[in-house]
Amino acid sequence: MITSNVWKKVKREAGLYLYRPTGQYFARVRFKGRLYRKKLNAGDLALAQRKLREFKNDLSRTDATKGNASLSSVLDDYAATLTGAKTTLENKRAIVTKLKQTFFGADSLPLRTIKPTAVAAWLSKHYGDKSASSFNQALTVCRDAFSAAIADRIVTESPATGLRYKKPATPIRTVPTSEQFKAIVDDIRSQRWAANAGRSADFVQFLGLSGIGTAEASALTRADVDLKSGRIVVLRKKTSAGFVVPVFPQLRPLLERLCASKKPHERLFKVHGARKAISHCCRRLGFMREAPDGRLIATFTARSFRRLFVTNCLEKGIDVQTVSRWQGHRDGGRLILSTYGFVTAVHSQHMAQLLTDELPANVLPITAATVGSNSRE
Repeated sequence: MITSNVWKKVKREAGLYLYRPTGQYFARVRFKGRLYRKKLNAGDLALAQRKLREFKNDLSRTDATKGNASLSSVLDDYAATLTGAKTTLENKRAIVTKLKQTFFGADSLPLRTIKPTAVAAWLSKHYGDKSASSFNQALTVCRDAFSAAIADRIVTESPATGLRYKKPATPIRTVPTSEQFKAIVDDIRSQRWAANAGRSADFVQFLGLSGIGTAEASALTRADVDLKSGRIVVLRKKTSAGFVVPVFPQLRPLLERLCASKKPHERLFKVHGARKAISHCCRRLGFMREAPDGRLIATFTARSFRRLFVTNCLEKGIDVQTVSRWQGHRDGGRLILSTYGFVTAVHSQHMAQLLTDELPANVLPITAATVGSNSRE
């Protein structure tokens, strides 16, 4: 019931009301037998009139038969559309399940009654103390599910609008030395009682010598390796884009052994990763560090050996664009420059030492006579 002492109905503008205490305008519109209310966030009459027209237009685009659709039903429809990597799907489905089980009124309340504050409160309660990546993934699921509801004309706007992602903390990127890398490979290989010790050691060694990621390396087959032309064809899992990595001299002996007697369709590695092998090895060798929660964790992971490869390339003077292509990146090296600034700074100092008055022995001086002899004039 609209009371006249605090509310004022705007003349000749059906559905527009002024809330006297704040001077703000509100919409109160009946559409297909249902009453809809909305704060227009406008204190100016002309702006309020425009926003009221937009609100009525949005209502005309909704499906009145779906007006009472619950959050659970919307989540079910959204879950049926999910695609992607196995781990990503599992994480998103887990968030959908938690929403259905813990969001107040998920089974009974219409989706259109859910306020942004309710979504923010749910995220804070269940993901507020978790990592930024976990919080952001939960917010993404909420946003995507509500966007699907808008596309299905169930609601006119998302209650997740305006909610912000958390800024991830700067990760600790550990890079082993060449000596530590060799010690890790040798230690894994020396575990005689481990069934996959040799295979895991080969896998870890391949990561460090090729710079190829774990997912890409585990999917390689014999047909992907051309030892004669010195090329490895790799499919990047994140982008489904192919790229080529050379058979580096340091990598060739290992590749020749891995490819021996294998048929074209056979995988190079019979293991899909070496996470446990690396973790146990770090414990044996004392390569441990303290996590933010106080736990002792392995200093190095499979990614560390990929970073070792990139670091070695940059320290040897290989240009960033080439290293970037070997990593399957398409940004011209921007990611590597931002991630490995500590290496490029050292390399920059080394290159600066070349700018002296004395020429290296393998450089011929350019004289006026030389220029004249090469001139076309």
